[in-house]
Amino acid sequence: MSTVKSRPTSKNREVRTVGQGLQPIFFIVFTLLMITGINIRLGYLQIIEGHKFKERAAANRIRTISKQPERGNIFDRNGKLLATTRYPRSVYLWPMAHTKPSWSVVGPRLEKILNISQEEIEKKLDEAGASATSLVRIARDLSEAQITALKEYENELPGVEINTEAVRYYPHGKELAHILGYTRELTPEQLKKKKPEGYRLGDVIGQMGVEKAYEQLLRGEWGGQQVEVDSKGRPIRVLGEKQAKAGNDIHLTIDLDLQKAAEKALTLRRGAVVALDPNTGAILAMVSHPTFDPNIFSKQKLSQKDWQSLQGSEHPLVNRALSAFPPASTFKIITTTAGLESGKFSPSTVLQTYGSLTVGGVTFGEWNHSGFGALGFQRAIAMSSDTFFYQVGRRVGGPTLIEWTRKYGFGKKTGFEFSDEESKGNVPDDAWKRKVWKMPWTVGDTINMSIGQGALQVTPLQSAIMFSVPANGGYRVKPHLLKDHEEAKNWRESLNMKPSTIKVLREGLRQVITGGTGTLLNVPSIAPAAGKSGTAEAGINRPNHTWFGAYAPADKPEIVVVAFGENSGGHGGTDCGPVVLKVLEEYFQKKYPGKYQKSESEESKAKTQNSRRRSGD
Repeated sequence: MSTVKSRPTSKNREVRTVGQGLQPIFFIVFTLLMITGINIRLGYLQIIEGHKFKERAAANRIRTISKQPERGNIFDRNGKLLATTRYPRSVYLWPMAHTKPSWSVVGPRLEKILNISQEEIEKKLDEAGASATSLVRIARDLSEAQITALKEYENELPGVEINTEAVRYYPHGKELAHILGYTRELTPEQLKKKKPEGYRLGDVIGQMGVEKAYEQLLRGEWGGQQVEVDSKGRPIRVLGEKQAKAGNDIHLTIDLDLQKAAEKALTLRRGAVVALDPNTGAILAMVSHPTFDPNIFSKQKLSQKDWQSLQGSEHPLVNRALSAFPPASTFKIITTTAGLESGKFSPSTVLQTYGSLTVGGVTFGEWNHSGFGALGFQRAIAMSSDTFFYQVGRRVGGPTLIEWTRKYGFGKKTGFEFSDEESKGNVPDDAWKRKVWKMPWTVGDTINMSIGQGALQVTPLQSAIMFSVPANGGYRVKPHLLKDHEEAKNWRESLNMKPSTIKVLREGLRQVITGGTGTLLNVPSIAPAAGKSGTAEAGINRPNHTWFGAYAPADKPEIVVVAFGENSGGHGGTDCGPVVLKVLEEYFQKKYPGKYQKSESEESKAKTQNSRRRSGD
């Protein structure tokens, strides 16, 4: 029997061999992973990065037109305007302007009209960044001719905008330059430092004086408009607006009339005047020569002439009222204090004076080369006897003299608002001399210091505070410029001096005026005054520095005035005395009309004016 092989049935032929095993699981897992990855990415883009992409999208259709705030006005103690705002027109561009095809036309045209190189314009735009949403100012203070030209070529200048802006203006120019200071556009270094405080490209900031000291009060807050634009950057509608908030107005302790009088009185080429209230420390006037016009810095670009006026050898930007110099014989106020407070001398002490004294082989001369005979403290102050105070300093000793020098506030900053500009001066001692000169302190150093010479350095402001101590009965005051600053106004520290010491100082300083080195001030045009002159050696072959300080009325002082002449070459009484007198005359004749006689020059001026009125001139 034959064997027949059966054919495979259709059922067997249809059995699947693909997709068996792990393949389905692989494809399912792969698909799930892909879907999960996509969802994670979408979630990241929408949730984590969504805000950033939303901002980028908005930046393509929304622009912010910033509005600079006005700085607060500055007034004197009587409400007279010292600094305010003017409104010139400026040119603005969008940051991405120079990346557009139209820049090949816009750039050269702006360069020609504004007299600014394309490189300079592009640098400003690059600093802002292409993604910035605020306009960038590229030129300010446009002339009428420039505005006309921009309007004439308006069709060729897409995206160029002309807006008004607030620019600082000082109506009195040079007369308050070192008090008010000036504002200027932020430098790149300043911008980097100030960005966290909300400053932006093109911002102006106080660079000196009150403008710098009270920047946060004066600055204000930016405002602006959010504007929707079309594909060509043209505004369609305003989406929102925030009003710029002006800075706070501030009132200073300065008396504008007294400041002008001090400015006019200081005819010395280089020098300073400080006038203050000895009871509160309020600064009434502060002048430094040479000076400058702060309005220069409101210009877009300083001319060569402007730079020369600021960078000369006379250094007009330096505030000499806050710079340090040897105080000369005005320092005898402190030597007297140290002598009487040490207990080694009494108010009735009398010392013989000489043409010179020799100590340790060194001869120290008297200024008149002959001496004044026997003197007490009061007469020694009046005649400014050097040999009298040599003896006081020598007997008191360096440490005690140095201690009282520091108690009066020398050798440290006064707490005045211009801390960056103020010198602390120098009070030398043994440690300082060993460090700087590699030598120990000697009795000769003490003798030099006793008359305000040697390495001792004092600012005119510190000197005014020194004169305030006998004037107010023994308190060191804190000088300040902000009238509303109650803390500073009420701050003063007692030096715990004996009433007898104050009495000797007051009597001696009064005798300076009635019969000593300051008789120039013994006139009926001011209240009875007390004061002290000083003439300081400034180095070999260099003219002397000169000083004069005074307060009045002598019995109940209201004002201290100190004048300083840098290398003026004369004597304190002759160089600086007339300056102090003119400031005091302005103060007393304005405050007490008719009580004090007018000075000769004022009387002759009044007569001339009356004569002109009668003649119809």
